[in-house]
Formats: sequence, C-alpha cells, structure tokens
Amino acid sequence: MRTRLSGATPAAWISKAKNEPMRIVVCVKEVLDPNAVNNLALAGKLRIGADGRTLDVASVPRLINGYDEQGMEVALRIRDAGVECRIAVVSIGGDQQAVLRHCAALGADEIVAIDPAGAELDCEAVAKLLAAWIKGSGGADLVLCGRQASDDDQGVVPVLLAEKLGLPAVLFARAVEVSGTSLRVTRVTSDGDEVVQGAMPALVTVSNEVGVPRFPTAKSKMAARKMAPVAVTAASLGLSAGDLAPTVALVKQQLPVVAGNCEFLQGSAPEVAQTLIARLRADGVI
Repeated sequence: MRTRLSGATPAAWISKAKNEPMRIVVCVKEVLDPNAVNNLALAGKLRIGADGRTLDVASVPRLINGYDEQGMEVALRIRDAGVECRIAVVSIGGDQQAVLRHCAALGADEIVAIDPAGAELDCEAVAKLLAAWIKGSGGADLVLCGRQASDDDQGVVPVLLAEKLGLPAVLFARAVEVSGTSLRVTRVTSDGDEVVQGAMPALVTVSNEVGVPRFPTAKSKMAARKMAPVAVTAASLGLSAGDLAPTVALVKQQLPVVAGNCEFLQGSAPEVAQTLIARLRADGVI
C-alpha cells in the first residue's frame, strides 16, 4: 500500500543554498549491553541500586543503541546510493566518546556531544536539546533515529523531536530511499509493508528489519581516533535548567522474577525422539 507523506513543507528555520549537499542528522544513544543485562537477569545476578531506580551494573559494558546503529546504516546506504550528503551524529550525556567515534569510523562527517550538565532528563528534555541543536546548527534535510532505545523501550523521543522541529515523522522504517528532495520509506506494519512517499525535510525512525549494520575497518577506527566530538552545552543552546526540568520522573524500578526449567532427555536418538513426541502430545503442542 502507498500513502502520501503529509505536512512535508520545509520548516521555516531551514535555509540552504541549492548547491549544498543534503544534510542527514543521526541521533544516537549509549546504552547498557542488552545481552549482558539479559544474561545477568537470567542468572539472578541483576540488582537495583540503592536509589531504587537504577540498575547496579558497574561491570556491564556500554555501547551504541542497536536501533540507532541501524539508523546510521540507513544514512550510509543513502550515501552509497550516490546521494551527495553530509552525515552528522549527535548524542546526549555520559561519556559519548566511544559511541561517537564508532560512528566516525563508519563514515560520519561530524560528531557532536551535548552535555546536559548533570541534569536528569526525561524524554521531553532530550527532544528539546536535540531540536535546539539541529535548529542552531543549520537544520537537517533528514533526521534519523532508532525506533526506540534498548534500555527503556519507550520510542517517545523521535516523535517529540519531530513535533518540535515541525517535521512529519515516518515510523518503523526498514528501507529509506532519497531522490532529489523526495523521500520514499518502506515501513514495517503488522499488516505487511507500507510505502510512504513525500518531500523532505522529514524525520524517520529505523527498525531492526533494516538488517545487520556494517562494521568499521581497522583503518577507519584509527582515523576516527583523531576526530574529536564537538562539545555543546545546554546553555549554549539557549536552554536553562528550568527548560530541561523533567515533567515525568522515574520513581521506582523493579526486576521481574525470571525462572527457567530445563530437562535433558536420556537415551539413544530414536528413544529421545519418541519421548519428546510423547511429551509434546501430552502437553497438547502437537
């Protein structure tokens, strides 16, 4: 099914010369390694910190959110298709050096770290920071975000960001194609694929159906070490502590009870097969 992308009139704050390359902004987030967190949960070793709100996971590595990495992959595929573009990657909070340099090694032309100065940010505040930076840095023809973050699974920031930028949002993309100022997005829905077409600028959230993202080469990793992120503060974006005050606060976090039972069937291969079939039939599975 094909639908038309509505509300795609360029926002008033976007102005660029016709000969300038397309600008793609990719928003990324550093998260705890979800596989490591899951393994700790299954082993019963995952703990909530003393504040009752955060995980006590000092030993768990941090990495780029998987959906955001696929957003970076989409930007690179657009470039691979012959579209002249510049790719800027932006992230907020924490020590973003590793995440941003990973994107630089993949091919980002600009990497930006926004420092919230220790402020506890909710989704609204994150969207405010990203929108302020995008507007202040010249705007974007295309903003790419992961469909959600693997740590909170909310998927709220992209739609809030689109609203603050005055851009149409296309969610759950598995493919994005650009031709001139036109955008064609293949969306993943419960009823199958939906193709959305329209004019840029626009914001697109990327789903894991994009496929496995590429890995940087050793040479590109070495080159990326020399690329320092542009440091930006909330104050330099014109945002005060009051502007970033959370409207939604995490009060308490609880861990689910994870129980697993496994039984190994003994005997020869034919005996194990017969026992397994009998068990499945008794449970009504087959």
